[in-house]
Amino acid sequence: MGPLYLALVIAVLSLGAGLLPQVFADKISSQGLADLTGFASGLLLASAFLVVVPEGFHTAATGDGRFASDPLVLGLAALAGFILLLALEGLGIGHAVHEEHHDHATGHGHEHVHHPFSGGVVAIGLSVHALADGVAIGAAAASGETSFSLLVAFAVVGHHIPAALSLGIFLLHQPGGRRSALNGLLVFALATPVALVLSYLVLDGADESVLALVLLFSAGTFVYVATVDFLPAIHNPATGRRSVRNVLSSAAVLSIILILLNNAGVLEHGHHESDSHHDDLHAEEGH
Repeated sequence: MGPLYLALVIAVLSLGAGLLPQVFADKISSQGLADLTGFASGLLLASAFLVVVPEGFHTAATGDGRFASDPLVLGLAALAGFILLLALEGLGIGHAVHEEHHDHATGHGHEHVHHPFSGGVVAIGLSVHALADGVAIGAAAASGETSFSLLVAFAVVGHHIPAALSLGIFLLHQPGGRRSALNGLLVFALATPVALVLSYLVLDGADESVLALVLLFSAGTFVYVATVDFLPAIHNPATGRRSVRNVLSSAAVLSIILILLNNAGVLEHGHHESDSHHDDLHAEEGH
């Protein structure tokens, strides 16, 4: 599936999920949304460590068994992704998002009309995270590995659905009504597709050392978003055990699926190395 198709699918699913509360607001339970967020966080966390991080290091590997970049630099790229979102959180961009998830988990998801954050701040915070998600998918698509890009897109979509539902419910209770809610949802729904296409255009054909750094940077953002999404619910005595169970169960299921796919040879690996050997053969033939 090409980047444009991925972008279109993500935009439709994100917007569709965000619009559901306008029709089925009374049927979306706070606990159900909290459970969905926990499952999505587990998927994102497992994807970061089992899909994006290994692919990042694999992309950086050269044909002679070395890395195109210093391993410390590769690790710093992942740390930079985590730190960037942490810094934005410290500036107030993103904090409202996670407090919003926490409100749902504690059973007040449909009643916080007087929330301390405006709908615009919440939408912007979610959109910043969505931009980071788009960069991750764009980098995955630029790697040329279909299964890899689809796995990353699956994890992102899984996380976007509860985020869009939460945003849709929240915006309905803000001044401006449905039109304002739709505008906020459009910003969120388009953030990932736009970042996906732009990052793909920039990274397609880029040096693999650059692509590896971007992938690991994206892994750091995945870890941050997944962690801060489920930490509030885990720290809440009323929902802690259930939240941990949701995160662990989804992470375990995805881990098992990835192991089975890898053993079956479905996951694509090794083309970077084979390309390198192929180039070496041409170089030797030229002498």
